Amino acid sequence: MAYDKFDILTSTAVPLPIENVDTDQIIPARFLKATERVGFGDNLFRDWRYNQDNTLKEDFVLNQDKFSGKILVGGKNFGSGSSREHAAWAVYDYGFRCVVSSFFADIFRGNCLNIGVLPVQVSADFLQKIFDATEADPSTELEINLTEQKITLLSTGESESFDINDYKKNNMLNGFDDIDYLLNIKKDIETFAENTPL
Repeated sequence: MAYDKFDILTSTAVPLPIENVDTDQIIPARFLKATERVGFGDNLFRDWRYNQDNTLKEDFVLNQDKFSGKILVGGKNFGSGSSREHAAWAVYDYGFRCVVSSFFADIFRGNCLNIGVLPVQVSADFLQKIFDATEADPSTELEINLTEQKITLLSTGESESFDINDYKKNNMLNGFDDIDYLLNIKKDIETFAENTPL
């Protein structure tokens, strides 16, 4: 399933300065019944967003009108725990296109890259600067430049570089998932097959 191309994203951010956020907190197991990627955003951080009577918890960041945007900024070790793809699906379906942290669980990172959510890993110091700036002024914007692999805190101009696999970078720039990538090079595959003896 193709997704939006990702090149440069400029957006305000939603700060979640909690470490060791695992996939069961991102999307609780009881919501894993569907196999399509849609509809999971409603239950992103379900147990943190809602009381047992389904009323909103006013102190949780996603329920505060002052915070919005397409960038989620999480604490260290974001996406740990089980390997469920649904955690990345919930992040995407809610509307986030980038998650920033000082460390990601490898499987969660891969699941994000497979569906068009860019995981940007920064230093602990830079992450704290983002938290401080966003808490002080929720209108603070970040710029995520995938081509240059650079994240910039626009209020100060400070920036850091981030790493990404070249294949996944190319896919995100083109809005490809793995199947789209193969379909895009179908003619090359056919030519190789025709010219390769059995």
